[in-house]
Amino acid sequence: MQTTVNKREIWLDWMRVSACFLVMFTHSCEPFYLGGEGSLILTRADAFWVAILNSIPRACVALFVFASSYLQFPLHYSTGEFFKKRALRILPPFVLWSVVYALVWGDPVQNFKDLLLNFNYAAGHMWFVYMLVGLYLIMPLLSPWAEKVGKKELQIYLGIWLFTTIIPLIRLLVGGAAPVIYGPSGIPNAAKFPLWGEASWNSYGVFYYLSGFVGFLLLGLYFRKFVGRLSWGRTLAIAVPSFLVGVSICAGGFLSGVWADSHGSFPVEGPVGLAAIWEAPWLNDTFGVALMTIAWALVFHKIEGGGKFTHKVLVPVSKASYGMYLCHLLVLGSVSGWVRGWLGLGVDGRLGIWTTPVEILCIAVVSFVCSAVFSVLVQRIPKVGKLVVG
Repeated sequence: MQTTVNKREIWLDWMRVSACFLVMFTHSCEPFYLGGEGSLILTRADAFWVAILNSIPRACVALFVFASSYLQFPLHYSTGEFFKKRALRILPPFVLWSVVYALVWGDPVQNFKDLLLNFNYAAGHMWFVYMLVGLYLIMPLLSPWAEKVGKKELQIYLGIWLFTTIIPLIRLLVGGAAPVIYGPSGIPNAAKFPLWGEASWNSYGVFYYLSGFVGFLLLGLYFRKFVGRLSWGRTLAIAVPSFLVGVSICAGGFLSGVWADSHGSFPVEGPVGLAAIWEAPWLNDTFGVALMTIAWALVFHKIEGGGKFTHKVLVPVSKASYGMYLCHLLVLGSVSGWVRGWLGLGVDGRLGIWTTPVEILCIAVVSFVCSAVFSVLVQRIPKVGKLVVG
């Protein structure tokens, strides 16, 4: 029922490596709508390319959670041993790279002050580790239930969770363009239209505890317990429509926000909070992302076989994927500046209307290869490697 090489779930290695590339693809799109005062889209063509190309990889973080859930949930050993193994794997590289980013980007003094309360805001991708640790903290609580839960019961909970992924879209529909609130970090947070028990004094509405990334934890559990070997015909019959609908929701939602704020003319520019509102339809807890995650998981679940490429390339890169995630922005920032300077910007660039998609792809591929080579080589250094890349 499962493809293994030396007891490895090879399809999960493909998922992790692909998710790592999709993360870099997502970040390669950011310079094309984040700039100027904080938000900047130069042309109509750039708005279209960003909407499509930044929607396709948006399930990347969810796939990481799915893979972790499939392998770790329910727990295979005691709570203490679980926490020890996860802490040794996750925390040393996280602390190291948090210090690196604090020293390299922005004001080091302010960055280290920020680290006392949150992640380094100059390295926004580090939020992922906090979320992952939060899931690890609740996994021992849910594990006894996960071991006994039946298929229909789990489907009901997944159905409730899928409904919660529509709630951000409902907020946009009934609340309109919400005002943007800035916290001490300077990072914008769109004020939420209160729904089903939420109020100014209560954020914990009826669906609060079954929303967010816990759904991808349950999705990984569902695949582990109840999804067997499907035919390619059935797999594609579910995956393709799910993926296309998911991309349409994410891209359409982004474009509708951009068109409304552009008032028919480009460039469109504003504070960073404007981009935060544009991004709302493709955030990790939205319906489109959930559909794409299901589609990706179904396709990866079909991968079989393991030859020299699997042993020599795929597995080493998969093992180093956490380190790749942590370090990649240092590479991507430099690569992005170089590529955009070489090919130019927007439709006035060297390749005309194709300038932007070619740049996004080049930035993602070069960043992925450089991060992979670095992380794989460092991981092979005895004792030091695991402290740096996990």
